[in-house]
Amino acid sequence: MIATAKQSVYDIKINSLLGQALDLHQFKGKKILFVNVASKCGFTPQYRDLQKLQDTYKDSLVIIGVPCNQFGKQEPGNSKEIQEYCEVNYGVSFLMTEKIDVKGENQHPLYNWLTKKAINGKQNSVVKWNFQKYLVDENGEFLNYYYSITNPTSSRIIKFLK
Repeated sequence: MIATAKQSVYDIKINSLLGQALDLHQFKGKKILFVNVASKCGFTPQYRDLQKLQDTYKDSLVIIGVPCNQFGKQEPGNSKEIQEYCEVNYGVSFLMTEKIDVKGENQHPLYNWLTKKAINGKQNSVVKWNFQKYLVDENGEFLNYYYSITNPTSSRIIKFLK
């Protein structure tokens, strides 16, 4: 029996880094890689590889960076500071959302969906640290997740993009 999601990822409300409502429906037909990001983390250089992945697979993949300050307080900046840091230091042009909580009592609905099998229909997980990655297919179905140590250009991720 195939489990199905109780809610569509496309129906989740979240804002862009600059505060505009982000309509996830616009990405239907492309895979989405959600990554909780932080500017002052040992994994921060992954921004470069995330951008490379976005550039390489732009026709079939959308990268969405999700700033979060819950792990070692490594994303203390405001929206403008985060955007500037990412653009200047890593040439980031992929989509970034508002800063949110990815775990705990104030967990954003997006991460509620990504981490709970009862909602995504596929798998439970716990966000362990910055730069954990969640891959969703072209139809909004949960595919897999990857801990921070998995580089964005890893074959474990790329195999879903070819």
